[in-house]
Amino acid sequence: MNDPRNIINGYEISSEGYCDQPYVVKTQDGAWLCVMTTGRGNEGESGQHIVAIRSLDQGKTWSEPVDIEPAEGPEASWAMPFVTPYGRVYAFYTYNEENRRDVIGDDPPFKNGCCKRVDSLGEYAFKYSDDGGQTWSAERFFIPVREMAIDRNNAYGGSVKFFWGVGKPIVHDGAMLFGFSKVGGFGEGFFTKTECCFIRSSNILTERDPEKIEWQTLPESDHGLSSPEGPIAEEVNLTVLSDDSLYCTYRTVAGHPCHAYSRDGGRTWTPPEFMTYTPGGAIVNNPRAANFVRRLDNGPYAGRFIYWFHNHNGKGYLGRNPAWIAGGIEHDSPVGRVIHWGPPEVVLYADDYQTRISYPDFIQDDGRLFITATQKIIARVHEIPDCLLRRLWETFEN
Repeated sequence: MNDPRNIINGYEISSEGYCDQPYVVKTQDGAWLCVMTTGRGNEGESGQHIVAIRSLDQGKTWSEPVDIEPAEGPEASWAMPFVTPYGRVYAFYTYNEENRRDVIGDDPPFKNGCCKRVDSLGEYAFKYSDDGGQTWSAERFFIPVREMAIDRNNAYGGSVKFFWGVGKPIVHDGAMLFGFSKVGGFGEGFFTKTECCFIRSSNILTERDPEKIEWQTLPESDHGLSSPEGPIAEEVNLTVLSDDSLYCTYRTVAGHPCHAYSRDGGRTWTPPEFMTYTPGGAIVNNPRAANFVRRLDNGPYAGRFIYWFHNHNGKGYLGRNPAWIAGGIEHDSPVGRVIHWGPPEVVLYADDYQTRISYPDFIQDDGRLFITATQKIIARVHEIPDCLLRRLWETFEN
């Protein structure tokens, strides 16, 4: 059956084997540019690095991968692309700059307390491309991420920082922002404590000298966003509302995602709260899996929001099939605009329930909406049928 929601009917994105977080931006020449984390081994193994590939036919075919960082170097992972108004493409990623081969973890699960996975530590690095992702700067640059309590309390007293990011940066009030997760330790479940933070640049939209780009770590407190239940709050991603409020979602291990609003550009945020479909309404369910929110900026659904999640209250990494989406619209509230979410619909599934479908991106092109997603060993592009999108907002319209 040619069901567009079945992942086998998508167009495959070329990779080296392992493939994760395939995020796409449109370049000035009209191409789709995808950056991803890839490697010939499994997730977290030596040789993991980041690449860029291009498509000129909306994801049906792709160019050969171009290294942003080579497989022979230290681990480079979790790249997020961003296009400036003048066409430069940046890729922000976690880079094991000291080429560490192990870090301190708990024993168990790590033998002798030595964790060999080193792809979520080091420096927040970036490179750039001025030709639509076909070549990348030879020099890499580092973002000065502000130290917080979670860093000082790690096994290295903050001298080594642990972190990673998901999603794509957004533009807000003339600045660029993206979310990332600070990590406090390694043990059962891999990360044992995480908090959500943000990087803001006030001048990257116009400043062409990478050494002169200004950086700020948010929120302004000594702690990032947390969960009301449990030590895990991670994989935060952002969008912006019509009144310039910021809205984010992130995952926990409580069976529910969190959401938060900022009315002051990300400096402060609402207290930890599980996400609900409406203020005071039913709680959203999601396991320890990516749950992403995006604002649709063009086409028939411009100004509306779309939310990817897995719609069950598991507390671990399992249960990433099927994937669901919900449609959101803005409403007024006493403190500013808020999002109300409608009933969800299945957007992607696999016949084998054990299949993992995660780390999506949304691409709007020529009035159509596409999703990229990965199974860790295969990444694909899928067009969302318009009939499915219409159903997301029928509840509000009726």
